[in-house]
Amino acid sequence: MRLLILGTGKMANRHATSFAAIPGVHLTGAVDTDAERLHSFCDKHGIERRFETAESALAWGDFDAVANVTPDAVHYATSMACIAAGKHVLCEKPLATNHAHAVEMADAADRAGVVAMVNLSYRDVAELHAAREMVLAGRIGAVKHVEASYLQSWLVSSAWGDWRTGPQWLWRLSKGHGSNGTLGDIGIHILDFVAFGAASQISDVSCRLKTFNKVDGDRIGDYVLDANDSFVMTAGFENGALGVIHATRWATGHLNELRLRIYGDKGGIEVQHGHQASHLRVCVDGDTETATWRDVTAEPVATNYERFVNAVRLNIPTEPDFQHAADLQRLLDLASLADMPQPRGKQKKMARLSAYRMG
Repeated sequence: MRLLILGTGKMANRHATSFAAIPGVHLTGAVDTDAERLHSFCDKHGIERRFETAESALAWGDFDAVANVTPDAVHYATSMACIAAGKHVLCEKPLATNHAHAVEMADAADRAGVVAMVNLSYRDVAELHAAREMVLAGRIGAVKHVEASYLQSWLVSSAWGDWRTGPQWLWRLSKGHGSNGTLGDIGIHILDFVAFGAASQISDVSCRLKTFNKVDGDRIGDYVLDANDSFVMTAGFENGALGVIHATRWATGHLNELRLRIYGDKGGIEVQHGHQASHLRVCVDGDTETATWRDVTAEPVATNYERFVNAVRLNIPTEPDFQHAADLQRLLDLASLADMPQPRGKQKKMARLSAYRMG
């Protein structure tokens, strides 16, 4: 498989390294509007063909698939151009910045018959897959309640660098630079983590967003710090369960941690994925009477990169696909709408109208 890397920022290095490790995958070209970054990236990964625009790369066209690692705001335009050219696409999350564009991307990929996958990277967590299998096998009975969190601490810790001086962090805090804050950046991850692990789509959400004051004037250089830092969400699931989901960048002591608890009428499951390791434990069968939790070992699973390559080779669909990502984007849009102030008496009407318009 001949692969083009579209966008050569920090995350692109993971794509290049992961794909290059898969037998038969060849990194044939890369694209970036920043010439210095482009050449540095290509020299590092041994990539010969270099392009400063997606249009010039597509005009060349000597590749089969694209890893789209561009900023969120240009996922739509770049992916649509690649799909129109008949290229398979692995796109970084979120798929788009709104539900309408995400649906359009999913429909275009379906019509073109290309593999269209979103890199929801926590699908690589083996413990999450094991939890899902237990839910589907009925080990905890009917799911009744779900609790989940995504906790980061980079606003209160310099473990990953000082956010005040690094563009890779500052853009995530600024709507004007394409960020939808914590909701758009890590919210989509925890929503996917929850829906996949609990083996049920989320049908509706209610959400509160919060942007905290971080510096005087809420501005650093060109970056207006107006994107949300935390959210708290309640969710309804298609299987009838209720859930509470929250995320923040203010979680002291948690560098990057996802936690999912699933409770059914016959038992419970807990998945914890941290910066260093993942854990799965269960309380089922006779242990429910003594509230005893036991660790479970999960078998390794294929990575998103491996699944994408296999799907391209066999020309078959694979998960998580563009349609699933569009469904998640609908929830993100609804969460944003739910937090917008409305005149008294119109809130419920607006929520119903928003849900109707977005499918």
